[in-house]
Amino acid sequence: MTDRIRTTHVGSLPRIDELLEANERRARGAIGDEEFAGVLASGVEQVVARQREIGIDIVNEGEYGHITSGAVDYGAWWNYSFSRLGGLTMTDEDRWADPEVVRSAPGRLRLTSFPDRRDRSAFRAAYEDPATGILTGRAPVGNPRITGPLTYIGADAVGADIELLLKGLAETGLTPADGFLAALSPGSAARMKNEYYSNDIDLLTACADAMHAEYKAITDAGLTVQIDAPDVAESWDQINPEPTVGDYRDFIGLRIDAANRALEGIPAEQVRFHVCWGSWHGPHTTDIPFADIVDLVLSVNAHGFTFEAAGARHEHEWTLWRHIGLPDDKVIIPGVVSHSTNVVEHPELVAERIGRFASAVGPERVIASTDCGLGGRVHPLIAWAKLGSLVEGARLAGGHLFS
Repeated sequence: MTDRIRTTHVGSLPRIDELLEANERRARGAIGDEEFAGVLASGVEQVVARQREIGIDIVNEGEYGHITSGAVDYGAWWNYSFSRLGGLTMTDEDRWADPEVVRSAPGRLRLTSFPDRRDRSAFRAAYEDPATGILTGRAPVGNPRITGPLTYIGADAVGADIELLLKGLAETGLTPADGFLAALSPGSAARMKNEYYSNDIDLLTACADAMHAEYKAITDAGLTVQIDAPDVAESWDQINPEPTVGDYRDFIGLRIDAANRALEGIPAEQVRFHVCWGSWHGPHTTDIPFADIVDLVLSVNAHGFTFEAAGARHEHEWTLWRHIGLPDDKVIIPGVVSHSTNVVEHPELVAERIGRFASAVGPERVIASTDCGLGGRVHPLIAWAKLGSLVEGARLAGGHLFS
């Protein structure tokens, strides 16, 4: 039992300037791995301490270990896997400039190229006008192709992530149970261009078996693994023409099955599953309603479920939880501050949002969070202010709910 609303976030936090600079120098060959590792360790120490100073309860390493080889701060949630999976061939292609147009057919859904996404197509002039401020988070780090059997080769990298986070937790008086590390979902890994596997099931099975190694390393250390699975909701926008809901549920059902395969033997209480509709700052008019897929999401072998609930396209969906039979062993981790606006939410609004979910499932089953990662999505000053408002709003909500 608890007598307050606990807080967390989705993962990515603003990188400190020293880390960005060191990463850029590493990309140029100006510093070696040992010097970079020292900067990374210092950065993780700082970001864990800052989360605790603000009052975040369940913390991570800011995804600092996922930083890519270059100074760009966007896209690391996916790009980090390029160096942790064997069987890939990197190209210099920019996936945002991919001229290939892929079309789906009933019963045979396929992801199209990024420029051909339906939301982007409907608002193409706005997306291409820098004055609109739409931030897609594109990262020019190349485009991977799956050209051989997928294997997991990231044991040293995830081991370093684990070691640094455990050290940061200990130094701030926390235990491994208070920390989490994000990891790519099998379905997200499967979005790489596939030139090796003959069908979706074989591809997803290989992705699941490869990513299992990362999940197990994280949870064996006593930490929680957060499965980053935007593929479950975001893919709807990337299928052209718009599919039927039934066909789409079949499509993501395979990805849910892959996630559960990857989680075999891993305690559900050490797993949380993150769903979002893509963290880019666009109109999002082609987002699939959460009601159409939430039952599939809840079938993942996880204890916690994090999802967007503060953005303008999804805030209204909190009412779903009045009618969903949330299993007794699950908790929800709704976003109550948004990554897609520079406005810092007032703590009273944050408290109201928390209160809505608490009224639906019970306050002891709500952990307050962000919609998505804040790193690279808003200015660092704004990101940290949002986390401060999150903590204050949770404090206010707890005062109302547990008094």
